[in-house]
Amino acid sequence: MSISFDNAFGIHEQAVTLRQQRAELLAGNLANADTPGYKAKDLDFKAALSAAQSKQSGMSLAQTSEGHLAASLGLHPAAGFRNPDQPDTGDGNSVDVQVERNLFLQNALEYQTSLQFLGGRIKGLMTAIKGE
Repeated sequence: MSISFDNAFGIHEQAVTLRQQRAELLAGNLANADTPGYKAKDLDFKAALSAAQSKQSGMSLAQTSEGHLAASLGLHPAAGFRNPDQPDTGDGNSVDVQVERNLFLQNALEYQTSLQFLGGRIKGLMTAIKGE
């Protein structure tokens, strides 16, 4: 009998990847906080995880024509521009550094939680394999 890692890890493998992609977007926002015209980006984690879950279960969209855009254009399909909470400062930049820092910290904590969960699953598998 073989071990199915898809069954063992479930959606948590995709969650770690999505958290990493969101961290990159948020870090890019912080790096461009003083760039005129830069628009803050974010990842809709719930939509991205739902898309990953449906793709995992085999219900993904198919590209039926050469004219259709490919699924990957560098950003996750659930990534987009965030509506600013503050009025325009005159330079067109929509990054609020305090909001970005808070979102980055929250995402980092959730990333660590996902890693700890996966570590526990791996430890459980190792215990089962060793027969302890």
